[in-house]
Amino acid sequence: MTFRLLRFTLLLILLIGVSGCQEGEELTIDAKVERLLAEMTLEEKVGQMTQITIQAVSKTQGTVNHKHEIDPDKLREAITKYHVGSILNVWNVAHTGEYWQELITRIQDICTKETRLGIPVIYGIDAIHGANYTLGATLFPQSIAMAATRNPELIRKCSEITARETRACGIPWNFNPVLGVGRQPLWPRFWETYGEDSYLVSIMGKEYIEAQQGQDMSASDKVAACAKHYLGYSFPLSGKDRTPAWIPDRVLREIFLPPFKTAVEAGVATVMINSSEINGVPVHSSHYYLTEILRDELGFQGFVVSDWNDINNLYLREKVAKDQKEAVKMAVMAGIDMSMVPYNYSFYKQLLELVQEGSVPMSRIDEAVSRILRVKYQLELFDNPYPQKRNLKKIATDEAQAVNYRAACEAITLLKNSDDLLPLSKKRRVFVAGPTADKLSVLNGGWSITWQGNEESLYPAEKHTILEAIREEIGAENVLYTPGADFDNVLDIDKATRLAQEAGLAILCLGEPTYCETPGNIDDLTISAPQIELVKAVSEARVPIVLVLVEGRPRLVRDIVPMTDAVVMAYLPGMEGGPAIADILFGDVNPSGKLPMSYPQYPNSLMTYDHKYSEIDSLNDYDAQWPFGFGLSYTSFEYSDLILNDSLFSIGDQIHVSVNVTNSGDRAGKEVVELYVSDKVASITPPVKRLKRFRKVALVPGETKRVNVTLNGADLSFVGRDKRRITEPGEFTVEIAGLTREFIVE
Repeated sequence: MTFRLLRFTLLLILLIGVSGCQEGEELTIDAKVERLLAEMTLEEKVGQMTQITIQAVSKTQGTVNHKHEIDPDKLREAITKYHVGSILNVWNVAHTGEYWQELITRIQDICTKETRLGIPVIYGIDAIHGANYTLGATLFPQSIAMAATRNPELIRKCSEITARETRACGIPWNFNPVLGVGRQPLWPRFWETYGEDSYLVSIMGKEYIEAQQGQDMSASDKVAACAKHYLGYSFPLSGKDRTPAWIPDRVLREIFLPPFKTAVEAGVATVMINSSEINGVPVHSSHYYLTEILRDELGFQGFVVSDWNDINNLYLREKVAKDQKEAVKMAVMAGIDMSMVPYNYSFYKQLLELVQEGSVPMSRIDEAVSRILRVKYQLELFDNPYPQKRNLKKIATDEAQAVNYRAACEAITLLKNSDDLLPLSKKRRVFVAGPTADKLSVLNGGWSITWQGNEESLYPAEKHTILEAIREEIGAENVLYTPGADFDNVLDIDKATRLAQEAGLAILCLGEPTYCETPGNIDDLTISAPQIELVKAVSEARVPIVLVLVEGRPRLVRDIVPMTDAVVMAYLPGMEGGPAIADILFGDVNPSGKLPMSYPQYPNSLMTYDHKYSEIDSLNDYDAQWPFGFGLSYTSFEYSDLILNDSLFSIGDQIHVSVNVTNSGDRAGKEVVELYVSDKVASITPPVKRLKRFRKVALVPGETKRVNVTLNGADLSFVGRDKRRITEPGEFTVEIAGLTREFIVE
């Protein structure tokens, strides 16, 4: 029997079954999943749980000069013989939107025309700051920079555009957002987080997920989101990627679990797992983390995907399984639904054996496959598996570029501005130097066109580096330039000193080279020595120095800050970072970013803002270079009339808080109003304060706005000694910009 005749027969059977429904009644997604599951063989089911990388079915990788080529025979084998449910990634270099559509079409053609049941592949990609594996797409600031905007509406808009451009390519699944709480600044994935505060991460993650998926994931501009990396990945004790975390269960629930709880409540479709371990237990092997907490406690309904090769790592690296077969059993029984294998069909073969010998029950297979099929139906891949050419015009629109520029502007954070040096006059000459001054790659970081983001030749020539943007701003004749240093070497440092003297003002652009994941591991958080030497040399010219930091994590600059007159934190601001930085330096834009992390001053003092009272005393203090929430403006803001609706509340009451904010300066500006709560006495030692609300308001000179927020009992809660979240009666303090009010909960 031919595939076509067999598929027609099966379709007829399904239609006969559907005829039993009342006229006009549609099958629910769950009913569709149940019917399809009943038709599937064991091999087809295990195939749905298998995810391979595109490299496994390719002839050649993409390079600067050579287009990627798929291998049609390998692709056909993957889909028709091994029934793979998912393919992911690129092989080395981003594709054009047109090629993505061609590639996805070839994949889905085999699924729909050459397989028994026509189950489409769900293609996944790491579109973490825009559709970063699509050439010419909109590349936004990285997440750490987006957190600095303190603007959930802006997060939502950037996420909507990312979803639209990703789905336009035919890709319906985005491996983002990263919901790890960034409390270890050495960690090379720090810039993929929304910072050190659990509440901030939760709010930004929620906005991102809801914008990715919308009300209907099947829409042509929506994708399935993936909350990652569950759980505790962002807090490795060593600071190195994929190394052990040591997190007490109560602390895990207090700080690291809430963003994932919020993601589940927002309806996130998929979850990706932490590559490493918590307290000696690899998360990929943990029924406690993957089923008891994620499923039973949080109520997650989507499917769980492993991270890259991490089921194999249970025996290769973590040594908790004696071989691959035991690792597969361990992970599947713990709660992994789909394995990012990623290069071969070993998972498929091992899992088949495990089911056939009775080591893994069919009920567990059906459970996992049902979850995967449900997401595919939610995306409407069965009815609309193909990309539409007309959607390519949705990539890199004028509106998207405008949002991108605004995001970069609102992220950039002014950390120092002695004697109001900034903004600079457009009539003056400047000297520009430093390794981040004239590269687009460093503005974007990893996951940008290539995995490491370091292939400068692939970045669009029409986009401006910082140097090019400054030349555009004040004229090339007013800009002197020499690198002075790269990240690893001093170059023409004497020339830098001379040109600084000649110009009368130096803009030194320092930071980090591009990196992603394990290649970004470092042993020293201090900014590199050649860059420090550059600042010291230029300081001998006795001219004002503006320091621009382009970096994904807070590199220590304690020794050079006193030599500078202004410091601008740009983070990884994306493709519009150059113009945004220039416009802030020269006053076209008033900076409004706020630090999403504590910027440390010393390598062994990495205290977070929500530290405990025991961490500060007459000899010790919260001695950050700049504290969490810090950020200056070119105007000034005054706060007054902090009011609570009462001073005595019951645990279930709402607490209404309001405050006046006035722009008391002479420029329009945006201010972030941050509300902190302190618990004076608790059964678990309380932090000195916790962020509980924030609002960004725009004010013209002389304007006053009253900002109103509402707190509830959950905002006063914490995870108690029994590891359950509780709100205790007692005395509390609300703080906004140094103004405080006390209240009692009884």
